[in-house]
Amino acid sequence: MREFWRAFRKNKAGLVALAFVLFLGVVAALADLLTEHDPLEPGLGRPFSPPSRAFLMGTDDLARDIFSGVIHGARVSLMVGLSAAATASLIGILIGSVAGFLGGAVDYVLMKLCELFQSLPMFLFALVIVSFFGNNIWNIVIVIGAITWPRMARLVRAEILHLKEMEFVTSARAVGLSSTGIVFKHLLPNVLHVIVVTLSLDVGTAIIVEASLSFLGAGDPNVMSWGRMLHNAQRFIRRAWWMAVFPGLAIFLTVLSLNVLGDALNDALNPRLRGRRG
Repeated sequence: MREFWRAFRKNKAGLVALAFVLFLGVVAALADLLTEHDPLEPGLGRPFSPPSRAFLMGTDDLARDIFSGVIHGARVSLMVGLSAAATASLIGILIGSVAGFLGGAVDYVLMKLCELFQSLPMFLFALVIVSFFGNNIWNIVIVIGAITWPRMARLVRAEILHLKEMEFVTSARAVGLSSTGIVFKHLLPNVLHVIVVTLSLDVGTAIIVEASLSFLGAGDPNVMSWGRMLHNAQRFIRRAWWMAVFPGLAIFLTVLSLNVLGDALNDALNPRLRGRRG
């Protein structure tokens, strides 16, 4: 950890991105304390009120507080992003580890399955599944996780294919360590940098997919998310610019920070890059 932090803190953009993500996490956790109004509560003032001292980000067509929507939307977006990325990671790590370690026919079948999912138009597939099974927030999480796992699977598989031919794996086999033990004790710890970086990128992908679904009206109507706020704003973009700008800016900054953080984590965790810098 000391070596990781020494390498990570040299990346100024990564530090700024980490600070923003941590700040967003605190805001999401304390959303109920930071806002006075329910984001779904109408009639708080005059409709289409511009940003002011009373309403920092203005109000929408139903006189709902935009600031409350952005703050509570951070909770929804982060929850969806983290949950969907964790689901995709679990599926991807399992399939990638099995395919890479066993190889042969198992590898061939699993990679064909991976290619099948990658050939599907991801967003259109998610839209169809959500429309068919229902658009509550947990269905959206499961669908996003189920369609974004191939990237993790292919990256983990590639790393394990390389690592399983190295001497420390041969030594582990020689002392009688089981295949499961080799994967969990020796291979996956050496693939940690790939897993962490891909996980951070998958969080951003999940946030964008959820926002896109909500923008098209396929999101959960019982929660306020950034995508739903953009959906509500599209009819009034010329009349009330603040309805679209603030949630759109939140999505942009969050996804940008997650991508910059992913690059910084890769630089700090990847042993080959650390060695090259040294």
